[in-house]
Amino acid sequence: MQIYEELKARGLIAQVTDEEEIREMVNNGKAVFYIGFDPTADSLHVGHFMALCLMKRLQMAGNRPIALIGGGTAMIGDPSGRTDMRSMMTKETIQHNCECFKKQMERFIEFGEGKAMMVNNADWLLGLNYVDFIREIGACFSVNNMLRAECFKQRMEKGLSFLEFNYMPMQSYDFYHLYKEYGCNMQFGGNDQWSNMLGGTELIRRKLGKDAHAMTITLLLTSEGKKMGKTASGAVWLDPNKTSPYDFYQYWRNIEDADVLKCIRMLTFLPLEQIDEMDSWEGAQLNTAKEILAYELTKLVHGEEEAAKAQETARGLFAGAGSTANMPSTTLVDADFTDGAIDVMTLLVKCGLCPSKGEARRLVQQGGVAVDGEKVSGIDATIPAEKFAGEGVVIKKGKKVYHRASL
Repeated sequence: MQIYEELKARGLIAQVTDEEEIREMVNNGKAVFYIGFDPTADSLHVGHFMALCLMKRLQMAGNRPIALIGGGTAMIGDPSGRTDMRSMMTKETIQHNCECFKKQMERFIEFGEGKAMMVNNADWLLGLNYVDFIREIGACFSVNNMLRAECFKQRMEKGLSFLEFNYMPMQSYDFYHLYKEYGCNMQFGGNDQWSNMLGGTELIRRKLGKDAHAMTITLLLTSEGKKMGKTASGAVWLDPNKTSPYDFYQYWRNIEDADVLKCIRMLTFLPLEQIDEMDSWEGAQLNTAKEILAYELTKLVHGEEEAAKAQETARGLFAGAGSTANMPSTTLVDADFTDGAIDVMTLLVKCGLCPSKGEARRLVQQGGVAVDGEKVSGIDATIPAEKFAGEGVVIKKGKKVYHRASL
């Protein structure tokens, strides 16, 4: 099976503009493609995971990826899928986030001469003369067509700033610039980007004529990746300092039954033949499938050793006999204690298990907290400092979240 057919079989392609041309280019390693990443945080999260895996697959098939970091477009903010305007970031924050992204991407993509490239659209967008830009690029866009785009329609009732209205022409200009400077002939993105991506394709065709048509082809990923990246307590990051390998493993281990085989198919590099055999799995077999998913993805992001540790810890805790050595942990200090003890709500916040004491109060009142296997009975409960000596105590939040706290 060639790579384009494999992408379709894995459920990774939803819409394309010129399928026959795309198939020929991708299967023959002729695609120079880009995917954009807005640097809105100092770490990528699992919502970016599908794009990274796709870039890896296509590079393995001989195609050349361009990772486009949106240092320029991040100054505006993408209105797609949002109900309000994104908060502004400083140039220094954006640059720091861009540097963090590259370090994480290097685990997936091979950069270097003739291999993958990383570019930052701040390098060409921030130096543009606005009047020149509007004369050259703005004339290629119909306001009527832009207002029909889903990304704008969703925001019209709540309010759409003129600042955000510039996002589509600027993203389109990215493709135009990459096409001219680097021979980039293809773009990938989630379905919420479809209107923006069509804008880029149309801009190249209008500016460079019909001869450019065959090289301006747009692919669209399915929307599944957009559903990832968030849990009830916040984002699941690829940075181990923000989400530990164990917590990353547990995120995938606890995925819904209905999603596990879909995620194995889209995100792992297991052979399709092996995955097809899992399609009939049900009941307890789905737990095995979840372990496979969690292990494979943790190995991809954090390495085989960390994946093995996370799996061993999770299995042990599930069986009631696990080591706490690889469990996410927090080291308390003397200042955290009052009169030789710490109250349970403070402990939950210190360990990052609850964002506030209000959330901690509700969790305890609902019976969702246990310390060393004993359910915490009330919000006034305290734990003496001596309990945290040595290996410390194990806090259980809900049915599946474990955390160790020690001195």
